[in-house]
Amino acid sequence: MKTVYDFTVKDRQGQEVGLSKYQGKVLLIVNTATGCGFTPHYEPLEAMYKDLRDRGLEILDFPCNQFAGQAPGSDEEIHEFCTLKFGTEFPQFAKIDVNGETADPLFAFLASEKPFEGFGKGLKNAALNKFAAMNNKKYGEKTYIGWNFTKFLIDREGKVVARFEPTVDMSEVRAAVEAAL
Repeated sequence: MKTVYDFTVKDRQGQEVGLSKYQGKVLLIVNTATGCGFTPHYEPLEAMYKDLRDRGLEILDFPCNQFAGQAPGSDEEIHEFCTLKFGTEFPQFAKIDVNGETADPLFAFLASEKPFEGFGKGLKNAALNKFAAMNNKKYGEKTYIGWNFTKFLIDREGKVVARFEPTVDMSEVRAAVEAAL
């Protein structure tokens, strides 16, 4: 059975990194953007990382510019923004695509393990659903991720155990991470 440990990604310097490096850790893999309404998620993500990394948590950050062009900077500009504005210390990788023909294989795998089921109920979520549907129309059946700050929880064996859309309250994400630890 395939796990996240079977994948290789690129770090900010363009070097290949095997995710097997994280074997035995609980992972939270996130596609991010610096100019999104959900960008403030960096704050609770970093707080969770500081509180729980000694218990085996790693947060892996993958910037993506496919959602209304909300991550337009270079890998270094994005990293500088995140470290200066939010004090992020968790690993940040090279900017990737998460949808379409050029989607990173890791995100295609994550989404096949835990497919998109919607943003939830409520007016705000319905508005995001409509906006995301327009944005993602161009990716057709290769739309794996609905929007920025989609989070995938990976257990210590490398299996995808949960998916959290950006509309899920971060306290719920943290509770699931703590339970996985």
